[in-house]
Amino acid sequence: MSREDILAALMAQARTQGAELLTLRAIVEEASVLAGDRVLERLGLGDAGAESDLMELRELLRAWRDAKTSAWKALVDWVIRGALALLLIGIAVRLGAWDLL
Repeated sequence: MSREDILAALMAQARTQGAELLTLRAIVEEASVLAGDRVLERLGLGDAGAESDLMELRELLRAWRDAKTSAWKALVDWVIRGALALLLIGIAVRLGAWDLL
């Protein structure tokens, strides 16, 4: 019995016998599962390999974030080194050490 059939049977039961709390909860649960399955199918994630695809995408995203963080750290490091080098050159010029060269 498919999820659509189960949902249809629960809806018919609620219509004929009245909607008890247990029946309503079962309807909501089956409708939620059915909607989730439909969303996954529409996104192309309803097949058996979807879980491994998602894990691979998460690894790729984690690697991208790590690379981006490393690049920013390297850029900040180079900017600080350049500023310190300019500061040292300025101090050398100010003290007259430039003339010694």
